[in-house]
Amino acid sequence: MVVTAEALSITAPATRSEPDDQRVLLRGTTWSDYERLQHLRGEGAVPRLTYLDGELELMTPSVYHEGDKKRLARLIEAWAEEADIPLEGFGSWTLKAEAKRRGAEPDECYVAGPLDGEPYLPHFAIEVVRTRGGIDKLEVYRGLGVPEVWFWQRPRLTFHALGDNGYQGIDRSRFLPTLDLELIVACMDAATQTEAVRRLRRAMRS
Repeated sequence: MVVTAEALSITAPATRSEPDDQRVLLRGTTWSDYERLQHLRGEGAVPRLTYLDGELELMTPSVYHEGDKKRLARLIEAWAEEADIPLEGFGSWTLKAEAKRRGAEPDECYVAGPLDGEPYLPHFAIEVVRTRGGIDKLEVYRGLGVPEVWFWQRPRLTFHALGDNGYQGIDRSRFLPTLDLELIVACMDAATQTEAVRRLRRAMRS
């Protein structure tokens, strides 16, 4: 893979005061390039790779990105425990389809309900958004057929359901329809992740 100036774009933080996600976008890449970079990275968590029809994004998440991802995951999982709802988490499961020329690694992804054999796709994927630009994640997930995508962009959590005409915004998740959205958002502002989970459990038990 040869990288030229025309094929490369970099998204940097808006300010220097707070570290943020770093993105590099390579254009004119092949599926073999994508898989080669996956192989070179090995079992490491970074950079996260997203591929869409010739465009390959390499993203190194900031500590703030990873903190939000982990906090949201802990809250969703604690909520499911308190609500007695079966939920299987698969982290940054690599989802890809060569025939569709798409590949993604969500921040978190889940299957709601007990597993019936090996899952082929998560029921919903979660993306934390801290920088603008880069590959259109909804277009990637649309081609992969992921039924639902959640976006956390402070201070909002939004849901997008896949239909015949692509993704449409919805008020509540189809897979976790009783999820208390306001409670989750409120707990995201707790001083620590531990306090966030405690706050959620106290509210649900009261």
